[in-house]
Amino acid sequence: MHRPPTAEAELAADLAAVRPALGTRFAAELPGARAAVLTRLWRALAHEPLPWVVRRAPARDGLTLHLADGRRLHGPHADPYATAASVRAVRLDGTAYDDAARLMTDLAVPHGGGLAAELAHSTASLALSRAGQEPGAAGPKEWPAHDWEWEQRVVDGHPYHPNCRSRPGFSVAEQLAYGPEHRPPAVRLGLLPVPADECLVSGGWPDELRDGHRLLIPVHPWQAAHVLKRSCASGLAAHPLMSLRTLAVPGGPHVKTALSARLTSSVRDISVGSVAASAALSVFAEAVAERTDGLLHMTRSLGAVTADSPDLAAVLRESPAGYAGPGEHVVPVAALATTALPSSPGWLADFARLALTVGLRLLEQGVALEAHGQNLLVVLSASGAPVRLVYRDLADIRVSPARLARHGVAAPELPARILTDDVTALRRKLFGSLVAGALAATAGSGEALGTALAAAVREVPDSGDLRALREEPVPVKALTLMRLSPGVPGDRWARLPNPLVTQGF
Repeated sequence: MHRPPTAEAELAADLAAVRPALGTRFAAELPGARAAVLTRLWRALAHEPLPWVVRRAPARDGLTLHLADGRRLHGPHADPYATAASVRAVRLDGTAYDDAARLMTDLAVPHGGGLAAELAHSTASLALSRAGQEPGAAGPKEWPAHDWEWEQRVVDGHPYHPNCRSRPGFSVAEQLAYGPEHRPPAVRLGLLPVPADECLVSGGWPDELRDGHRLLIPVHPWQAAHVLKRSCASGLAAHPLMSLRTLAVPGGPHVKTALSARLTSSVRDISVGSVAASAALSVFAEAVAERTDGLLHMTRSLGAVTADSPDLAAVLRESPAGYAGPGEHVVPVAALATTALPSSPGWLADFARLALTVGLRLLEQGVALEAHGQNLLVVLSASGAPVRLVYRDLADIRVSPARLARHGVAAPELPARILTDDVTALRRKLFGSLVAGALAATAGSGEALGTALAAAVREVPDSGDLRALREEPVPVKALTLMRLSPGVPGDRWARLPNPLVTQGF
């Protein structure tokens, strides 16, 4: 029987044509990439509320999942907070699987075929990302000189999502040209002229991006070629950041472009509503930051524009690097793992204390940040101590009018999806991103996370939110369940063991 080529084989063939020198290294990185994606998938199978897993039975040698069709899936113990690729194989009714895509295919669960294709792409792209690294290029003692260089050190993508490097629709040449981990010299953003009276503008729009009565909208070259199908005059030379669609202009702003591709979970465009709310959110965020006694800065939106389409829009934001003082570094939390800092329990406890102090204070006042490792940055002193935080990308925060009112603050005019007084929704937003995301990934294990949290919570002001964090399971987005639930709107959630409880703190 003829079998179609695998994603790995297809990528290898394209790589041979585009960058043949990487072929051997790509092949050498494939086993590690398979383990990394399988580890993320096994974490999801072990902890997410998947309807076809009817029982989970811990054993001395690992964990057995009893499936609804009578089969059994066995693998090692799954620390939900671990980031190391520790799963080399799992066994489905005795058959060993070392490849997440093949496992998902043979599980034959509803909508599993689509996810299997994404997992195959994630594995192949992850191997490509690792193959492109120069040995020793990002050692723990080498501190980058530019903000985008910190972002380019994050090679493996999302620390817990099985689709950590899935980039469907991107050719090998495009991944090498646009992926931050491949460190392209620059990406040349197109400038598409649109009559000003056909655009919605929020905030200001700079004179250098105007041409008479037309606005020049920055367009990612992938978007121009695959979605808009239009050629654009070459414009801004910029460096891609972790989110791929946001790029740093040297000496200038960060430019968030519309990029209508599915990366990890979501199609990355810029909604008309988010453009309309951009200026109001930015003003509100500045007022919020003032209530943290200088512990938090919010990057301001300098302007946003849309040609009445989520496929043609852009947002200009100030660079977080502007919040660094002499000798300081502003580092995305996702990049901390590329340094030696998290290996120190004392440093990790100090960072957790800072992050929880800020996050819980704002939550009590009515603002829940989506403080995952991409949105949250930490200002490090010259000695490496965490001293302040910077937060960027306000589009997915949640705001409680009732909590604001208790502090004498009127709720601003914001999109309805941002406003909620639901305590569960507010805590999920912060705890799911900060505790189960940024802090967990920095710690690298449940044990290290529990130790850091235990030291931190003793010095954080008491509140109902803090008690929930100390005593209840930790909420986290059920990322794999969401990919297996097409057509189901909104986020789906899992509840992870609380390391403060399981470790007896």
